[in-house]
Amino acid sequence: MKQGDGSMGGNKPRPGFPAKLVTHSTGPLRKTPLAPAVRPAGPPAVLGRAPAATTIQPVKGRVASGFGTGSQAVRADMVRKLEAQGVSHRGVLAAMLAIERHRFVDSALANQAYEDTSLPIGLGQTISKPNVVARMLSLLFERESVNLGRVLEIGTGCGYQAALLSHLSREVYSIERLRGLHDKARENLRFFRLANLHLLFGDGMPGFAKGAPYSGIIAAAGGEAIPEAWTDQLAVGGRLVAPAVMASGQQHLVVIDKTVRGLERKELEPVLFVPLKSGIA
Repeated sequence: MKQGDGSMGGNKPRPGFPAKLVTHSTGPLRKTPLAPAVRPAGPPAVLGRAPAATTIQPVKGRVASGFGTGSQAVRADMVRKLEAQGVSHRGVLAAMLAIERHRFVDSALANQAYEDTSLPIGLGQTISKPNVVARMLSLLFERESVNLGRVLEIGTGCGYQAALLSHLSREVYSIERLRGLHDKARENLRFFRLANLHLLFGDGMPGFAKGAPYSGIIAAAGGEAIPEAWTDQLAVGGRLVAPAVMASGQQHLVVIDKTVRGLERKELEPVLFVPLKSGIA
């Protein structure tokens, strides 16, 4: 699987902006326009009313400084613990060392940011444990010695995993159905200014067809079935990682590989994610 392989979406131009993202609500289907992406050469976007899509721009040489002088030390300790727990993907570990998790939680919880625990982020949602995030990313990038091309994330949440994906992928589209979390992710990610990350507000159940095909798709919520739209938008040779509810009623991690022969599915360890829902709120 190579980044420039056309079958993996590497040669397809990214969707033009403004684009259209179909969203679902209690009423009939409607389309939400996406705001134009800011060009890398331009100044940072001015804070204001949240657009339906946001492109985070880079600042070369910017060094993160929050959480006191020990931020890098505690991140390094977290990464060492992840390695001891069996996480071995060097790219995933490097991304988790680079991205400051404490910037994605409330300041009152910052001292717990590098513990292997989930933390509340508002609206009944949580930021997943570092071990769970590392496990899912390791599965998504398991066969990759270089970065994936285009990746779709279902459920932006506070934006932490989206930031990690931006370090591991050429381009990332991340969809969040809760307006409050979409806005929070925009603010959290503004510090990092990641030019290859696009945040979308809308229903993730239909995916984002304008960006397809995707080299990888990852979801942070689990339903009784993997939506067909997701596998339809997955490139041949691509991989999907998501929780799903089994016949027992318990969620398990599911890995789906799309091959020329069809879909190959593996069911792995039990997990506990928020339910997958449609519509926006």
